[in-house]
Amino acid sequence: MEYLYVIQQALVWILTIFWLYQIMVSVCSLVKLKEKPLKIKKDHRFMAIIPAHNEEAVVGNLIESLKNQDYPKDLYDIFVIADNCTDHTAQIAKDAGAIVYERFDNTKKTKGYALQWFLKQKIEEDAPYDALLIFDSDNIVDKNFIKAMNKKLCQGEDVVQGYRDIKNPTDSWVTAGYAIFYWTMHRFYHLARYNLGLSPLLNGTGFMVKFDVIKPNGWDTETLTEDIEFSLKRIIQGRKLGWATDAIVYDEQPVGFKQSWKQRTRWSVGHIQCIEKYTKSLALAVKEHKTLMNVDGLLYILGSIPMFVITLILLVLNTVMYLGNGMTTADLIMNYLRYLIPTFIFPILTGILILKLDHRPIKPMIRGLLCYPLFLGSWLLINFKCLFKRDTSWEKIDHVRDIKIQEVGEKETVEVVEKV
Repeated sequence: MEYLYVIQQALVWILTIFWLYQIMVSVCSLVKLKEKPLKIKKDHRFMAIIPAHNEEAVVGNLIESLKNQDYPKDLYDIFVIADNCTDHTAQIAKDAGAIVYERFDNTKKTKGYALQWFLKQKIEEDAPYDALLIFDSDNIVDKNFIKAMNKKLCQGEDVVQGYRDIKNPTDSWVTAGYAIFYWTMHRFYHLARYNLGLSPLLNGTGFMVKFDVIKPNGWDTETLTEDIEFSLKRIIQGRKLGWATDAIVYDEQPVGFKQSWKQRTRWSVGHIQCIEKYTKSLALAVKEHKTLMNVDGLLYILGSIPMFVITLILLVLNTVMYLGNGMTTADLIMNYLRYLIPTFIFPILTGILILKLDHRPIKPMIRGLLCYPLFLGSWLLINFKCLFKRDTSWEKIDHVRDIKIQEVGEKETVEVVEKV
């Protein structure tokens, strides 16, 4: 039983050090840093790219919000990739003023494949753009989005994630769970790392990539989470990603639990694919570049699922030790609480903290706060399932809300301190 105790203590220390590191980094989101100086002063030329599969209900709203950008209209074009569409997405996008490319390939359906196909053509054309902006078709975009990204280019940034806000945070406890999760990640992960000189990550939609970054290899991703994969490949190269709090994009989240389960399953499978494909390369990059940024990138990939597995092992070890008379009932209960309290109590407190820090109203989010542990707990179940059964098929998330940018309104000032 003694060797089990040694293993238990080693795993406890691994978890403790990992979470202490995350807390210390998160605190840096509260530090105010000076704004980066401009390296050049230029209005760059952008292509806004919208991969869309049967999105006739929402794509027009996104195009409308992009056409109303506070940026010279002759310096950006809106492209829609109508990807394997069987509805009127292509025609609606054309009527709204977008340039539409139609793609049909039933064997390669994900957004990553659509971007590869489209960008290969633009690279071969040597299209006259400085950078590309990627959106999901259900997004709507704040009028200052392109202006904010142009500023980042002028500051020397070449890959930048914008602030992914939520269109429908109060529609259900599920959408509230997404909202609290993203708001927390934006401040305590992305902004904190940006302030520290580490690297944020791309977050699926609402991001900018300098065209020169794409030209050598195109959009070269293979996993179901192409955004994370692209980010990790940059970190392996020793290149940081940027973060722009004032480049705001509003995203619609699934209202129902069943759709949310399927979506998060796909993300978990993609994360596991990235673990399998890039952990070794991230570890070698730590040795090669010898920077905290590379260490942080490795810790990210070793984060959620590997740490979840360690927690499961600890729960099993505690049970085995108890059954073998290696610990008392009181010790077993205390050890269980050590894992259950952070899982089911701390998330509520963290949610309240992020709402207060971002000056968001708490009352509309009360149901979401109370159900937030259930949202995160269901994600743990998803991770557990994906360890043994991985469904790699892509399934469309239906968008049921016709929300225009005027309905969202101007986003209230979120007093987050950003190094820009």
